[in-house]
Amino acid sequence: MANASTPTAESADYVRIFDTTLRDGEQSPGCTMNVAEKVVIARQLERLNVDIIEAGFAASSPGDFESVRCVAQAVRGPVVLSLSRTREEDIEQALRSVDGAARPGIHIFLATSDIHLKYKLQMTREDVLTAVTWAVSRARQHLDHVEFSCEDASRSDWEFLAKVCTEAIRAGARIVNLPDTTGHAIPQEYGRMFAYMREKVEGAEQIIWSAHCHNDLGLAVANSLAAVQNGARQVECTINGIGERAGNTSMEEVVMALRTRRDQFGVLSRVDTRQIYPASRLLAQTIGQVIPATKPIVGDNAFAHEAGIHQDGVLKHRLTYEIMKPEDVGIPSNKLVLGKHSGRHAFVNRLKELGVDPEAIDLKRAFTEFKALCDKKKVVYDEDLLALVGEEVRQRSDFLALADLRVTASSKTMPCAEVTLRVDGVERSASASGDGMVDACYQAIYRIAGVTPTLERYSVKSITGGTDALGEVSCLVSHDEITVAGQGAHSDIVTASALALINALNRLRVRQELRAGRKPQHLAAAWDLPKSSGSAKA
Repeated sequence: MANASTPTAESADYVRIFDTTLRDGEQSPGCTMNVAEKVVIARQLERLNVDIIEAGFAASSPGDFESVRCVAQAVRGPVVLSLSRTREEDIEQALRSVDGAARPGIHIFLATSDIHLKYKLQMTREDVLTAVTWAVSRARQHLDHVEFSCEDASRSDWEFLAKVCTEAIRAGARIVNLPDTTGHAIPQEYGRMFAYMREKVEGAEQIIWSAHCHNDLGLAVANSLAAVQNGARQVECTINGIGERAGNTSMEEVVMALRTRRDQFGVLSRVDTRQIYPASRLLAQTIGQVIPATKPIVGDNAFAHEAGIHQDGVLKHRLTYEIMKPEDVGIPSNKLVLGKHSGRHAFVNRLKELGVDPEAIDLKRAFTEFKALCDKKKVVYDEDLLALVGEEVRQRSDFLALADLRVTASSKTMPCAEVTLRVDGVERSASASGDGMVDACYQAIYRIAGVTPTLERYSVKSITGGTDALGEVSCLVSHDEITVAGQGAHSDIVTASALALINALNRLRVRQELRAGRKPQHLAAAWDLPKSSGSAKA
């Protein structure tokens, strides 16, 4: 359900939100998701009411093809598309992957900057024009929704760029994207590029112009908004701004900037902004990346006021220091919502309010875990529920699962841990000592898993307040040139740490098997489309 002021699909003048969390966002180190996780994120994107979901790059791997196929079948509202190079095999794979979509599309790209043509592609400008014409024409024979991207447009010669755009439109492209692939542009020049193309390109008024920006100079959102001011009516972005290097344009920042400063932009998106915070939390828990406290819109401090002057002003009149309402982006009020006496109906209803599809999880197991959590904690917050559901989603198809954990420590002895894991359903145990309880626990897990990755990052965050607060642990591990992230949440920080590492090792196993060209057997259930209620750059 969109906001009351949100434009309808029939409105000619609104900004389409093209979400590439599942494709460009996933290229961020440690952000890899399996098929089941991508479907869960895609359904949240549908609740957000985004216009387009770029589900992956179908030709890049069997896993990506399967992800695109499953997402295409799981959602009905947004256009679902696959990225594709100007190669016949890429286009064929992309078309096959979206064949079951209610609204299928394809996103074709080719670089247009001289530096890419000379050093990466070894192509002439004439070669590029020929490839663009052929690829777009080929795709247009099968689909109406065809987008073409001029990779590295911001560093391309504008006169040649205009020729490429003209040929793409003549061949049948409905959307033309001008990416700032390297994050090199600044708002004034990026905006002028769109104004120039709209003036010089033949057929410019017949298509939608799209912006795709990277955040290397911290200007992705500013550049995207500059494009909108100069006629772009599609912005390509990701939840929480995840993506390669410094990330992509942050979806939540663009959407709320358009809404908050409508006086400057004059256009809105169709996003249901109340689903922004649930989407942000869901993604963070899925990929095991902590949201910085100062992250605009969704960070813990985004609506917090510590300075006395600010507190006094907000208490007298909210608009003195707040330009948005937290409830407008779906931020929960951090109040008691459920307890040990709450029933299944209330539990399901609250999950729906938080943007969680009850049919996408093992509801019986989740409710049992909720009851167990109620026995441990006096207060159960929305954040507790989101963490609980996130853990349930992760464990559904894991080949490693925590069965038991015991740790002992004193000021005079070295900490020891005894860990029991279920490995493909079979319990295995190991004990180890270490420099602290967490280290001892990790050493025991390594012995059972038979792998000792490098722990690149380890962080702890309290999700809720109080001594019984739910702790959230995130870790980043690397092994055999693969880097993955893990996340775990529990009221006991050692257990949360164990869950985070186990989550990371499961992701590592998936990546290893996919790299070897095998479909992970322990993910067989996840590879089937879950029940529904209703390496490339650009």
